[in-house]
Amino acid sequence: MDREGGGLHAGPGAPARVAASRWQFPDPAGAGPDGVVGFGADLEPETLVHAYRHGVFPWPHPGAPLPWFSPDPRGVLPLEGLEVSRSLRQRLRGCGWHTTMDQAFDAVIAACADRRGEGTWITGRMRAAYRRLHRLGWAHSLEVWDGGTLAGGLYGLLLGGVFTGESMFHRVTDASKVALVDLVTRLAEGGGCLVDVQVLTPHLARLGAREIPRGDYLALLGRVRDDPVRLPDDRRPVAALATG
Repeated sequence: MDREGGGLHAGPGAPARVAASRWQFPDPAGAGPDGVVGFGADLEPETLVHAYRHGVFPWPHPGAPLPWFSPDPRGVLPLEGLEVSRSLRQRLRGCGWHTTMDQAFDAVIAACADRRGEGTWITGRMRAAYRRLHRLGWAHSLEVWDGGTLAGGLYGLLLGGVFTGESMFHRVTDASKVALVDLVTRLAEGGGCLVDVQVLTPHLARLGAREIPRGDYLALLGRVRDDPVRLPDDRRPVAALATG
């Protein structure tokens, strides 16, 4: 990857300004069928913000230089497309849990990385990088609490009207689904339009996620990445999500 100059412009109330990226990523529209944009670079805040703002994200693979991806098609969840099953709605009404935002970022990313023998791409280096982004106001976590116990959650980056989800976890059945429902609700209230799930899985598809062409995603991201969207950060009872 090549180096570049240029600045990043943030509006009022935006996350902390970061320095200009030292790296020039290839145009993600030209990535191959495997979605690989390039290899190398670093995980400094300015590198990550620049990459995400252009639809690119890192996905470490053992034994290889750091690869950067922009998959085609792209997995997305339009806010109006969220599907809450009858059983999940019953869980929302009866669980007695509550949600918070940005109250336990380190614990959430640690739980997402803990795959208990399965291996993880969320390396120590990745965790440190996203903790820095959190302190700068770019990365956010949503927590689901069962009393004082962290039952589930997710984390990702807010880029104007798009929230790019990085990972989620659950320690209690349905807790990661609750986190996603809560995220969609908060993002809609804040004026956002889309959750970027990057790569579609059957689990996410059951919640309403779908695939769109990479070009469509990049065009939408370019239109909304500077929108003044802010996620409400109040503590909420999960039962309040069971509307409709």
